[in-house]
Amino acid sequence: MSAFEEIYNRYWNKLFDAAYHRIKQKETCEEIIQEVFVVLWEKRESLDITTSLGAYLFSAVKYKVIDYYRKQLVRARNAPALAAITSIDNSAEEQVFLNDLMVHIDKLVMQLPVKCRSVYELSRIEHKSNKEIASLLNISEKTVEGHLTKALQVLRLAVGNSVVILLLVAAR
Repeated sequence: MSAFEEIYNRYWNKLFDAAYHRIKQKETCEEIIQEVFVVLWEKRESLDITTSLGAYLFSAVKYKVIDYYRKQLVRARNAPALAAITSIDNSAEEQVFLNDLMVHIDKLVMQLPVKCRSVYELSRIEHKSNKEIASLLNISEKTVEGHLTKALQVLRLAVGNSVVILLLVAAR
């Protein structure tokens, strides 16, 4: 048995229990633990663990759980705006405005740098996870996050006023 298998077998259940204690969702906890072990494997040659391996792994799980809740919070914050957009009736004026907005967004996406556009499209159109995108494009997950952040900032700045107008029109 390899050293990695030994570590995996020794810590998987304990790490899962720690994550499950905080999240209470089996699939999410399994994904978190899997991500921790993938990072451990991918960075095995460059890691400089200054504490015990167990402490390192539990800290990694803790930060993944925090990231999970951070993403949930962002989704919760954006839910009212999304609900307002999706509850718009289909009057001709609003539909034309919405169509124009979508065309505008498509043009903005096409102006993004190639890698940034690819990451955005894989994430937002094909609904791929950051991990899947990183694997497909042969880049790190951090690079994927950077491209997504850049794309969303560009779109938010360019479309922000249009969305406010759309919400005001919808509120009439």
